Amino acid sequence: MMYKGKVKSGFGNASFWMEKISKAFENKYEIKPFLGTLNVKLNGEYILNTDEKILAHEYGGDFDVLVSNCKVLGNKSYILRTEKNNTKDGDHSLEIIEIVSNVNFRKTYNLKDGDIIEIELDK
Repeated sequence: MMYKGKVKSGFGNASFWMEKISKAFENKYEIKPFLGTLNVKLNGEYILNTDEKILAHEYGGDFDVLVSNCKVLGNKSYILRTEKNNTKDGDHSLEIIEIVSNVNFRKTYNLKDGDIIEIELDK
């Protein structure tokens, strides 16, 4: 399923969390992730419906992290979202998805806030 969304700045702390989760992510998904996420605002709410997750104890966090495959600009990628952020009680609205890959999308594709990109989601 294809979605379009706008690139958006996040809170600026993704590199901290990606550094914490990086080893567990690499062990499960066999890619070394870029230590940051690409935030994309979709036109509507998106609930991540997956059984795939990195458990809180695997990275020293407070919440399990849901993981779902996607493809962005031809790159194998993943949507990451804490279980807390997969509800209306989260820090992000449900319109925001955070994408991780082994690519720094902003640098590689010269993306900036407001740019429209397509995301191929599995679900």
